[in-house]
Amino acid sequence: MKLFQQQGPTLAHPYHHDPLLKSYLSRHIPAETLESIAPELEAMGTLAGDELYQMQLADRLNEPVHTPYSPWGERIDHIEVSPLWQRAERIAAETGLVAIPYEQHHGAYSRLHQFALIYLFTPSTDIYSCPLAMTDGAANTLRQAGNTALAERALPHLTSRNPAQFWTSGQWMTELTGGSDVGRTETVARYEEGQWRLYGRKWFTSATTSQMALTLARPEGNGPGGKGLALFYLEPRDQDGRLQNIQVMRLKDKLGTRKVPTAELLLTGAPAQLVKGPSDGVKNISPMLNITRTWNSVSAIALMRRGVALAQSYAHQRIAFGAPLAEKPLHQATLATLEAETMGAFLLTFYIVSLLGKTETGEADAEEAALLRLLTPITKLTTGKQSVQVLSEVLECFGGAGYVEDTGLPMLLRDAQVLPIWEGTTNVLSLDTLRALGDQGLALVMQRCQQWAEKIQAPALKPMATAALKALTEAQEWLQAAHAQGAATLEAGARPFALTLGRALQALLLAEHTQWALDNKQPEAAQLLRLSPWWGALSPYLPQGRLDLF
Repeated sequence: MKLFQQQGPTLAHPYHHDPLLKSYLSRHIPAETLESIAPELEAMGTLAGDELYQMQLADRLNEPVHTPYSPWGERIDHIEVSPLWQRAERIAAETGLVAIPYEQHHGAYSRLHQFALIYLFTPSTDIYSCPLAMTDGAANTLRQAGNTALAERALPHLTSRNPAQFWTSGQWMTELTGGSDVGRTETVARYEEGQWRLYGRKWFTSATTSQMALTLARPEGNGPGGKGLALFYLEPRDQDGRLQNIQVMRLKDKLGTRKVPTAELLLTGAPAQLVKGPSDGVKNISPMLNITRTWNSVSAIALMRRGVALAQSYAHQRIAFGAPLAEKPLHQATLATLEAETMGAFLLTFYIVSLLGKTETGEADAEEAALLRLLTPITKLTTGKQSVQVLSEVLECFGGAGYVEDTGLPMLLRDAQVLPIWEGTTNVLSLDTLRALGDQGLALVMQRCQQWAEKIQAPALKPMATAALKALTEAQEWLQAAHAQGAATLEAGARPFALTLGRALQALLLAEHTQWALDNKQPEAAQLLRLSPWWGALSPYLPQGRLDLF
């Protein structure tokens, strides 16, 4: 008896088959610069679409293993990461995934170069982007701290292309007393015999195998709250590889990001060094936030792109009711909404990447620097939510197969679920958005959006631009009314307000880029135009909005 055999999805070359990525880079990077980095993008696409993807599927059941003791009873707390992570670390170093923006070979375009590679690399490497994000954030923090000794010690390792010299960095902030509310940190720093030592328990420490970490602790005698904390640098292990007055209590058993060795640590006098003064630790770690939140957004769009690409492939493989799913109007509409969501998220994310590159090289004007501060949390919170929604729909596109672990599909959704949590939850970043707005922030956003809208001439695109501007106007009106009603009203509406801004920005960028693609006869122009009606189908914050709920 011959049984039917269903073919699974195939993954096309992630760079060659991503016309939006290619056209965006051609639009925003000078031709000579793009020509010089294109071979790197092609090579990363080949790795991500073939070797790393196949290794990822084969490596599915391998997770970090914690060995507390040696066979002879010595406390060693050895953590062995998966084979894929070991391979990913070497590739990350050799391709300069952290080094590129510090080498500055391409000036303000270095961040676009870096994050285009990360966008290709991330979906095939089981969230190895986590330690890389913290490494990039730590390098930026140390670079700005003015601590010459620490910078000379750590930066050559953090930005090395030599795998034997390359370090990653951990970020040890979360305690049982609070994750977002770090002002309640209980870890104590004591100055003992000329050395700072840390005592306390860190409840979540991601990438515990890193060679260094940045953490917060309260020097004895300091007052409460975030101002009384100090930022510390530490190297968890000595030259012989032994943990220095640190115990790994356990690895966390998490819903997703299971390849990330997230641990609960007990600090029993761990030696550490002040990064910048004995107080204001929360302020001093702020240079990390724009970096790690941008990595979070890029991870979100990368996972979305991978899921949508696989769903589109499967739609041509799966026959149902006499025809491939790709020929079914309702399935076409479903895929179109997912594609539109992913493209909008991509354009907003790479807009802040571009702003970050310009700001770091001093090429951003005051308005662009202000937009970076404001739009980074908006982008992170919006793309984090989108990634979970899009990948949930992606799994449904596969029917029961999307629910089966060995297809590799459920991992996409489980890993995406952390993205609205890491680096600030949706609510925390919504409140941060209100703080970042200040008196003129929303007017600046409105002005920039109006400039984008004025470029849009195609009749099919004008309704999307009009709806987005209307949503922004409603958001502005709500903000004015909420300020008059008081802090409680303002806080209660912060989430839909921030999401409205994020969705409206995405819609305008999508319409504006589509207009550019039409004007410049780009290969993706027709596809973008076809997708434009579907953008509104999954836009619950536009233009009818939800502002009237508050």
